[in-house]
Amino acid sequence: MAGKVNIHPVTYQLNGIDIAANVYTPSNYDPAKKYPALVIAHPNGGIKEQTAGLYAQRLAEAGYITIAADAAYQGASGGKPRHTDKPAFRTEDIRGMADFITRYKGVDVNRVGALGICGGGGYTLKAAQSDKRLKAVATLSMFNSGEVRRNGFQNSALETIPQRLKQASDARAQQAADGKIIYAGVASITDEEIAKVSTDLYREGYIYYYRTHAHPNSTFLYPMSNLLDLMTWDASENMDLIDQPLLMMAGSKSDTKYMTDEAFPKATNSKSKELFVIDGATHIQTYWKPEYVDQAVDKLAEFYTKFL
Repeated sequence: MAGKVNIHPVTYQLNGIDIAANVYTPSNYDPAKKYPALVIAHPNGGIKEQTAGLYAQRLAEAGYITIAADAAYQGASGGKPRHTDKPAFRTEDIRGMADFITRYKGVDVNRVGALGICGGGGYTLKAAQSDKRLKAVATLSMFNSGEVRRNGFQNSALETIPQRLKQASDARAQQAADGKIIYAGVASITDEEIAKVSTDLYREGYIYYYRTHAHPNSTFLYPMSNLLDLMTWDASENMDLIDQPLLMMAGSKSDTKYMTDEAFPKATNSKSKELFVIDGATHIQTYWKPEYVDQAVDKLAEFYTKFL
């Protein structure tokens, strides 16, 4: 359609699992031409129709072919047990998007970049450490899932690490014994409960995921046994393997900014790296609030134009 981004729902196989994704092409897309492309990884509990899709659309408007896929075991993608949240799988999802988009008509395989939002940001850092098809790497409101599942948000649960590992081990044993999956996370929440949440990340996150941007495929649940993988993983390990240009963005008021601040200095071999602070934004506001999305998209377009 003239002047509008076109959205193409696609499916492909990744390790025997059907992946549901959307490819966004610029308004003037001509498959005979060559375009830079971006793979966009969604937040934990999120899906392609939420913030990942918004950024995919905005960056397609800026001239990129973009792809946002639902993680395997999540959203509209296949795989069981449902809502599985394992770092190795989420990292593989990013490689799978790269596999697909590099074969898409019109994509210049030498100009593929990555954007990861929230948990997808942590997994994008991990993917970029090894997958050198990703030529420019950006994160927005990066969330280091392993660190938070292990230490608690803002290191609030350091004393309970042994107990939680025991819980996860017991959940794995239960699963093996009778197939019953014990889920961690929050299935639903009342307005009163939301109002009492002290951290911006979780209070605003519940409003975003359960009220304003709720979607039946989006959930905060994950199998308790996944903590065996999550608690022994860390997005900021091996950051020295990232030799690609790196842009990390976080809101100045984001209570998750400490994770970006921890990971960024460890990227000692990045050809060019920048930490971009979005003034006044909290973590969740970077997902949807127009003035903050505009700032992030402008910065991303500048970054990818320079390096792709």
